[in-house]
Amino acid sequence: MTKIQLYTLSTCVYCKGLKKYLMDKGFEFDYIDVDRLSGREREAVLTKVMELNPSISFPTAVINGKVIVGYDKEKVNRALGL
Repeated sequence: MTKIQLYTLSTCVYCKGLKKYLMDKGFEFDYIDVDRLSGREREAVLTKVMELNPSISFPTAVINGKVIVGYDKEKVNRALGL
C-alpha cells in the first residue's frame, strides 16, 4: 500500500495542484495545512518539515519514505511507481 504524507499551505497553488493530481490518480493521502495550525502543534509540525526539508518550503511530500520537495510530477510518479 502506498503511504503518502503531505505538508502543505492552504493558500499554495502548487500544494493544491499536488493534492488534485494525487486525487485524480486515485491515491489516498494524509495532509497537514501548516498555515492552519497554531502554537505548539505548528512548532512541532514545522520541526518535522525542517527535518525532511531544511529550506521549509511547500509542498513537502513523503511518498513511500521518499521526500519530494515542490510539485514535481516526474519525482512524484517515480515515488508512486508510475
